[in-house]
Amino acid sequence: MARWVAGLDGCRGAWAGALIDLDDPARHRCAVFTDVAALLDAPEQPLIVGIDVPIGLPDRILGGGRGADRAARARLGPARSSVFPMPPRAAVYAPDYAAAKAASRAASDPPFAPSIQGYNIFRYVRAVDGLLRDRPEVRMRVHEVHPEVAFHALNGGRPLGLPKKGPRAREGLAMRRSLLAAAGLPTALLDARAAGVPKDDHLDALAALVVARDLLSGCAVPLPELPERDAHGLPVVIWAPALREPMPLV
Repeated sequence: MARWVAGLDGCRGAWAGALIDLDDPARHRCAVFTDVAALLDAPEQPLIVGIDVPIGLPDRILGGGRGADRAARARLGPARSSVFPMPPRAAVYAPDYAAAKAASRAASDPPFAPSIQGYNIFRYVRAVDGLLRDRPEVRMRVHEVHPEVAFHALNGGRPLGLPKKGPRAREGLAMRRSLLAAAGLPTALLDARAAGVPKDDHLDALAALVVARDLLSGCAVPLPELPERDAHGLPVVIWAPALREPMPLV
């Protein structure tokens, strides 16, 4: 028997992916996938996929973001800025940045506009949204995660205190790798970064994989506790792994 799970992180117009067979952890692979369907339809046929992209787009946004965004930001505390608040559905499908800002302000209370960083991921959001609406049979397999929320949980609910980019990136990436190892991922998988995938995207895909594993085992945590659904029936929830013991302070 094989029980494959997977994690995906957007990477240079494609997806950095990681897969593992929970019944035989020596079987795993990392690869770049052109789209999410390529992973879902891969030979492994993963049962659960954790993906770092917003799923569930309300037509109107209240309170400065989706309920999932607000819950994730509250969980992260000082590191909350890594969670971009998603605007209303119309903004995600707007033809350009100016139109996206206008559509967001028109359907949010209080009015807000997406940042340019947030706008730049809308192509990923549209691709996944379209896939889940066109193929409702895969909705139970694909679940939204957020890597920094995942690492926060793997660190016992304590802020990491180290970024994955900038002058201290080496330390931050090493800490994230240690958290994934402590969560039980094989060293060979940690080292199996696909060609062309940056280190941070590889680790983020592995964090998404850990959430997928916890979802399959039934111990993942939904943010918020009572998720809503958008007009297309898609859940508005960010899944986090079960809390682990924090890494020792050094």
